[in-house]
Amino acid sequence: MIATAADYAWFTFRRFTYDEYTDLREAYCFTLVRGLTPEQVITRTGAEAGDFPPMGLKELIRTAFSSSVRPDSGYGHFFGVVAVDDWAFIVEPNGFMGVCPDIAGRLSAGTLLVSHFLNVNGVEDFLCMEDGRERMALESSSPDADSSIRSAEEFDEIARLVGFDLAHSSESFLAMAEYLTGVKVTPELLEQSLYLCGVAPPSP
Repeated sequence: MIATAADYAWFTFRRFTYDEYTDLREAYCFTLVRGLTPEQVITRTGAEAGDFPPMGLKELIRTAFSSSVRPDSGYGHFFGVVAVDDWAFIVEPNGFMGVCPDIAGRLSAGTLLVSHFLNVNGVEDFLCMEDGRERMALESSSPDADSSIRSAEEFDEIARLVGFDLAHSSESFLAMAEYLTGVKVTPELLEQSLYLCGVAPPSP
C-alpha cells in the first residue's frame, strides 16, 4: 500500500509539538542513503565524529541548535545517522547537508539518496540522486519557477500517488521519500534511535 501525506500527519499534529521537537518540525533535513552504514556516511561526508558521543533525538536537536554547531557558524554540518534495515537515515535538525549537491553526490556514489529539507523561512528542497547524478529535484528557493523542478514528470506522478498537499509539504515529502526508498519514518524511529554523530566540513 502506498503511503500518503496523511499517513505522516503525526509529524506536525500529533507529535513534535513542544519543546525541542518544535525546533525539529520547523527546521530539518532528513536523508536516506541505500546500502551505507553510519560509519560509511561519516567517511563519505568527511565528518569528524570523535567529539560527539552517540545521542538520542532530544540531545541531537539541542546540540544542533546550539551556537557551536549551527550551519551558519562556519563550523560545518552537524548530523546524526542511524541504520534502518539496508539504509542509513541521516537526521539534521537545523541543517541542510543532505540537499547540498557536492555532499549528496559523494553519499550517493554507487547507490541511491533521497533527501528533503525545510528551514525556518519556509524554504524547502527535495532531492533524489543516483550514483552521483541528480535524478529528481524540487527547489522551492529557486528564483526561476520554471526550472525549480527537474524530472517534473516523475515528480508529478509520485506527488499524485502520495496525495501531495502543498499546505502539508513536510508530510508529503516524507511520503514521497517512503515511496522511493520503502523506508517508513515513524515517531518511534526518530525518538528511540541512538544516532552516531559528526560534523561534516562546510560545503564549498
